[in-house]
Amino acid sequence: MRTLRNAVERGKVHHAYLFVGSRGTGKTSMAKILAACLNCERGPTVEPCGECESCVSIARASSLDVIEMDAASNNSVDDIRELRESVAYAPVSGRRKVYILDEAHMLSTAAWNAFLKTLEEPPPNTVFVLATTEAGKVPATVVDRCHRFDFQRPAVEQLASVVRRAAQAEGIEIPPAAVAAIARAATGSFRDALGTLEQLMTYSGARIELADVLAVLGVADAALLEETLDAVAGGDGRRTLVAVERSAGQGRDAASFAADLELRARELLVVQTLGEVPAELSLTAEADAALLAQAQRIEHAVVVRLLELLGEALEAVRAGADARTRLELALVKAARPALDGSLAALLSRIERLEQGGSAAARPDRPAAVTAGEPALRPLGEAALAEAAPAEPEGGLPVAAASDAGAGAPEPGAGAPQAADAPQAAVPEPRAGAPEPGASSPEAAAAPAGAPPQPAPAAVEQPSPEPTAAVDDLDGVRLVWPAVVELVRGEHAMLGALIAEAQPVAAKDEDLTLAFAATAQFLKRKAEDPANRSAVGEALRSVTGRRWRLSYELREELDRAGRPEISSEEEWVRRFMEEFDAEDITDESAERHDDTAVAGRERGS
Repeated sequence: MRTLRNAVERGKVHHAYLFVGSRGTGKTSMAKILAACLNCERGPTVEPCGECESCVSIARASSLDVIEMDAASNNSVDDIRELRESVAYAPVSGRRKVYILDEAHMLSTAAWNAFLKTLEEPPPNTVFVLATTEAGKVPATVVDRCHRFDFQRPAVEQLASVVRRAAQAEGIEIPPAAVAAIARAATGSFRDALGTLEQLMTYSGARIELADVLAVLGVADAALLEETLDAVAGGDGRRTLVAVERSAGQGRDAASFAADLELRARELLVVQTLGEVPAELSLTAEADAALLAQAQRIEHAVVVRLLELLGEALEAVRAGADARTRLELALVKAARPALDGSLAALLSRIERLEQGGSAAARPDRPAAVTAGEPALRPLGEAALAEAAPAEPEGGLPVAAASDAGAGAPEPGAGAPQAADAPQAAVPEPRAGAPEPGASSPEAAAAPAGAPPQPAPAAVEQPSPEPTAAVDDLDGVRLVWPAVVELVRGEHAMLGALIAEAQPVAAKDEDLTLAFAATAQFLKRKAEDPANRSAVGEALRSVTGRRWRLSYELREELDRAGRPEISSEEEWVRRFMEEFDAEDITDESAERHDDTAVAGRERGS
């Protein structure tokens, strides 16, 4: 507080100050220190002695020149009138009378109006200090007449330093891990940290252990939180439920455990984003190393999804839901996205597949598709054609280069041997062509003029890196249900309409969606500019790229077991049934005809 120090040293103390900050950041304590600086018998000084009668009485809250008022309970006009009457009296023993209004934002509008005149023209030797946690509720006319100071929330290390200093002054032995736990639980409040230390002194005596801190605070230890998050990242729903059971067995509330998990996930998110442990999260060297290691081994998307699910769970708990049930549901959903039918879960599964999370994307496993998860790019005839060997000059097929003997069948396993095949002259190898020793036995044994055979896949052939955005027809078809669900969430009617379409062609940035040949009505509605824009935006959100949409009708469109609808009237009837609607066209026409007849009768 350089400004306050200079004001005291130069005798330029203002008559009104506004201290703004969250709870427990030292606003009221700073106001009392300012009063001690002004009224110390050796002052005014920036270092009050703490021994004179004025300093001692201020510390004991018995000074007649320092009046502390709780504006939360004394917020009426009558209370402010009493304050205005007492302001007229001179200081009793000190140089200045200091009025401290705690929670000043709680004053009523009438009380502020009554106090404003006194604040504008205060008596001499009077200082007002207004402390508040919500500066936005203080009238601008009052803020303009005060010098404002904003109190920042202290970092964890600052809180730990205060706890260590207080423990040393009281002769308490406390390990660094316990100090770190107290500092973290204080959530930026000096008052909470010192209050917890005082409670632990009563609980444990002169020696405080980490177990004592966890028992008093009722928070989960770091090891249990780390294990739970590892279970979520590993897709092990059973371990997450076991962790919740362990937490409950230790007497910890499920809602508190969810809040601790949310805090831990938030720390991982910050570390993953910054690439290091920031000062605000730093505790001890061991704890920082464990946090950084976990942030590196857990995927960023897993942390983000867990934070979203925990937020939803805590919101449901505040609305009256059972805390343990909601926590277990959130953890199981985060660990196993396949159990969640929401759009976010589907996108999470797709992202895991793109990042190599499925067995098909891992080069060290067979290319098998996990049940319930479609492969991104199934191998078909087009893929086999791309894998066919090149044909060099001279008309002889040459197999793809591979390690010597890699992928070749064992002798006697049914493969033709080189000794049984007619020998053919092999041309000189061109620059960049595979050497003769690197070709497969099938290529060496193939007779001249024989059609080229597909080369066996290499054993150590790595999988291609997936693209970040969906850019082909197979990818669009894979995520099409997610697109339909996203459109349905914004516009139910359009979502039901677009669900009847199927992606049939994708080239560059052009995407073609097809309806059944009898669905001319749906095609016209989908081509509406507003509807086309909504579908295009949903596609961009899911696939990561923009598409130019076009629509067409196809006779051979796969209906996947849906009932055939042959007319526009049939489509209208189906929509009316699905959305519980009614046709008001005939009734409106009938009312119009009745009104016209009545008008003609009155005219005649």
